[in-house]
Amino acid sequence: MNFENFLTAVLLSFLLASTGRAQTPRWTEAKAQAWYAQQPWMVGSNYIPQSAINELEMWQEATFDPAEIDRELGWAEGLGMNVMRVFLHDLLWQQDAAGFQRRMNEFLTIASKHHIRTLVVLFDSCWDPSPHLGPQHPPIPGIHNSGWVQSPGAKALADSGEYPRLKEYVQGVMKAFANDDRVLAWDVWNEPGEVSSGNYPREELKENDKIARVTALLPQVFEWAREVHATQPLTSPVWAVDRSPDGSNLGELQQIQLRESDVITFHNYSWPEYFKREVTWLKKYNRPVICTEYMARSAGSTFDTVLPIAKQERVAAINWGFVAGKTQTYLPWESWDHPYIRNQPSVWFHEVLHPDGTPYRQAEVDLIRQLTGKK
Repeated sequence: MNFENFLTAVLLSFLLASTGRAQTPRWTEAKAQAWYAQQPWMVGSNYIPQSAINELEMWQEATFDPAEIDRELGWAEGLGMNVMRVFLHDLLWQQDAAGFQRRMNEFLTIASKHHIRTLVVLFDSCWDPSPHLGPQHPPIPGIHNSGWVQSPGAKALADSGEYPRLKEYVQGVMKAFANDDRVLAWDVWNEPGEVSSGNYPREELKENDKIARVTALLPQVFEWAREVHATQPLTSPVWAVDRSPDGSNLGELQQIQLRESDVITFHNYSWPEYFKREVTWLKKYNRPVICTEYMARSAGSTFDTVLPIAKQERVAAINWGFVAGKTQTYLPWESWDHPYIRNQPSVWFHEVLHPDGTPYRQAEVDLIRQLTGKK
């Protein structure tokens, strides 16, 4: 091969490789609004079966329980819920990519049977920084979310050599379901940069170090996701700005989230007036607005006060917690400081139903059915 042919071959290889890496651009405002106009008003919960303490126990082959999922999503359908937000984990793909993909497909099939679409979460900065495969520890008595694990864990986040594996996970999962209408959207990172050093002081990265690493990695994760050319929108929820008057003093991570997301998602666990105010300033971005976490009764966020506002504003509303179980998120956040061992809280923090499917509060499920039009 002469030099001219060699150079041509090199350039062609580069162009082909570049084409393979080409991203789908961020959705335009018009495309995002047109997509949302085709959706019904969406109501649902962040979902994990009552028998699972975390994402790993939900999805690993030994503990994946389709019968329980079918039963519980049937209860959700009975309330008129039409969306569930579920969390994945990078270690599941590393452990058994094919099996994990099959179980995801089974979950989506069950949810679809109940007329429920799924908002899939890929990464999460919250709670235990040291995830591990295999059996998970039992719930710590009296404590809220005592077994939830971060993805990626602190060790993987601190090691850039792990990032190719994380990219393979993101793109592998998304490619499998990139054109699947059962998937509503891809939440690429839940509450990025949240630091759990208060509850896990020995395991968690130092605050500045973690935030710097996530700030650098989050745009890359959006880039990896866009390379898949999925038909569903990408997002990451703005959080910890519940009481911001106008969104003018956002941190760098929140700015990245708003700059990269096709549709705007947010978390708000505060009083209804703050919920409404946050919706107002988020709508100024001229994109659909979806609340992917709310409802903490003793903190002021309730179905009674927030859900009617969400319907009026046509903001999809996904509360935290559906059926009381091993996550114990019916206990408040402060249970980490004051575990509820001898006595239960006077008011449940999260969750809609008892383990047998009966409502925690009948008036709440009546309101949900009324607002969703479920007879």
